[in-house]
Amino acid sequence: MNPIVERVTQKIIARSQTSRAQYLAKIDAAKSKTVHRSQLSCGNLAHGFAVCSADDKSALKSMVKSDIGIITAFNDMLSAHQPYEHYPERIKAALHSVGAVGQVAGAVPAMCDGVTQGQDGMELSLLSRDLIAMSAAIGLSHNMFDGALFLGVCDKIVPGLLIAALSFGHLPTVFVPAGPMRTGLPNKEKVRIRQLYAEGKVGRDELLESEAKSYHSPGTCTFYGTANSNQMVMEVMGLHLPGSSFVYPDIPLRGELTDAAARQVTRMTETSGNYLPIGRLVDEKVIVNGIVALLATGGSTNHTMHLVAMAKAAGINITWDDFSELSEVVPLLCRIYPNGSGDINYFQAAGGVALLVRELLKGGLLHEDVHTVAGFGLHRYTQEPFLEDGKLVYRDGPHVSLDAEIISTLEAPFVKHGGTKVLAGNLGRAVMKTSAVPLERQIIKAPAVVFESQYDIDAAFKAGKLDRDCIVVVRFQGPKAIGMPELHKLMPPLGVLMDRGFNVALVTDGRLSGASGKVPAAIHVTPEAYSGGLLAKVQDGDMIQVDGTTGEINLLVDDAELARRSAVQPDLSASHIGMGRELFSVLRENISGAEQGATCFNL
Repeated sequence: MNPIVERVTQKIIARSQTSRAQYLAKIDAAKSKTVHRSQLSCGNLAHGFAVCSADDKSALKSMVKSDIGIITAFNDMLSAHQPYEHYPERIKAALHSVGAVGQVAGAVPAMCDGVTQGQDGMELSLLSRDLIAMSAAIGLSHNMFDGALFLGVCDKIVPGLLIAALSFGHLPTVFVPAGPMRTGLPNKEKVRIRQLYAEGKVGRDELLESEAKSYHSPGTCTFYGTANSNQMVMEVMGLHLPGSSFVYPDIPLRGELTDAAARQVTRMTETSGNYLPIGRLVDEKVIVNGIVALLATGGSTNHTMHLVAMAKAAGINITWDDFSELSEVVPLLCRIYPNGSGDINYFQAAGGVALLVRELLKGGLLHEDVHTVAGFGLHRYTQEPFLEDGKLVYRDGPHVSLDAEIISTLEAPFVKHGGTKVLAGNLGRAVMKTSAVPLERQIIKAPAVVFESQYDIDAAFKAGKLDRDCIVVVRFQGPKAIGMPELHKLMPPLGVLMDRGFNVALVTDGRLSGASGKVPAAIHVTPEAYSGGLLAKVQDGDMIQVDGTTGEINLLVDDAELARRSAVQPDLSASHIGMGRELFSVLRENISGAEQGATCFNL
């Protein structure tokens, strides 16, 4: 093992000793030596199988066969989740083939940040993660189940599902992906049209046509944002079957992988003799593997919050300093759009997860000695699935990259450190996704232009007020303020300013996730302005320095002047009502800061 990776892992183990022991005691107390439904009264059980077929009722009465709960995030508005429509039927058939029963235990909400960007609904997005966890918990609370299958792909959905799964950590669990859509309009062309629209050089019809050619069919959006980062991290953590993350939704291999996932969870149940609950599978080494996968691929900065919250659900305490320390030794091995020219399908064609895992294992950057849903040892994830005569088989994956512009090597990485940098200074702590930002753009010292709302920036841009070197500060966007919406609508105008030759950056307590692109952005600033962060005292014209190379973020105003200033306290009431936002006030009021996982749970 790389000594730094080993050192960080041991620090996490030591830091988590008490909370991890308490967690393991909790899940051990919840397990059953027989099927869980045996604990139910006759009336309870009759309700639980009332609508089952006669054969399934007989199986469930027997107290011998496993009952697998299915939690689905299906809806047919989200392209990534639409393929799940018929999964339950297929999964039930696969379970029947190995003498088990499947029931849809519950469905969870699944919203799309792509639809809500720049809209009021985006202010529910981050908060939805904890609601998804609670919704899944309700589904599993009936205590009918001996294992679980989770169907989810996108932004807050997978982290929410994993938090729920770990809350029911005594259950063996497999996550079942659905795959990406096929590549549409070339990414550079999409960005070009967006920037032309921001400049007023093309109209809405041209913009809509471009977007429709980019997002055009079932499957995840193909850029490397949070959805595909979810899939990458989950597979390297051993929670997907090997090679299953980036297989198209509509090909036979996808169906066979789904069947295999259903069968596999039954091999991990208490009655199988090979009991492996998810709470035991996900340990400190597995969490470190997830962080390493994120850093090596330049994945979504949302996971600097999600992984913290997910780990907490397993009694494991990680910090941003762990990310930063690992980032110093984990090189950037992938260039996936918006960090490169090729999308996630190009990554898959270049060698995919199998090649990435092989390369990281070779450098001692991943823990090989971990449990996975495919068995013990991460070496299993250097294999790829194929169909031979209609049957699923695994073969050794690539040993060398099939496209060196997409996946590189440890000897010649794209960058010697990971794609995520933790910043610290008098403004607090923040995160910068450096993988898409040229090195010469990562250091910027410029006067601040301050906004309390993302919606004011477009007018300022069109009026020419941003045509200069500047650092755009967008504050009161944090979790407690308004739910921490994504601010992707800022990228086209800021990208235009960069193309005009200006040195610009963004500093915000809001989010940008995995699609922040080429603009240097210090995001997730904590403490947020609403909670007393220094960001609330920044004024137009104040000099700010952001340095993505050294990890610094400072307001260059002397202490005496700052002591004289009062923190700005804007009226945020308009962001607390309408579009259902009033229903989420309890979550907003109780949410932790970004560095603590932005979670409402006291785990």
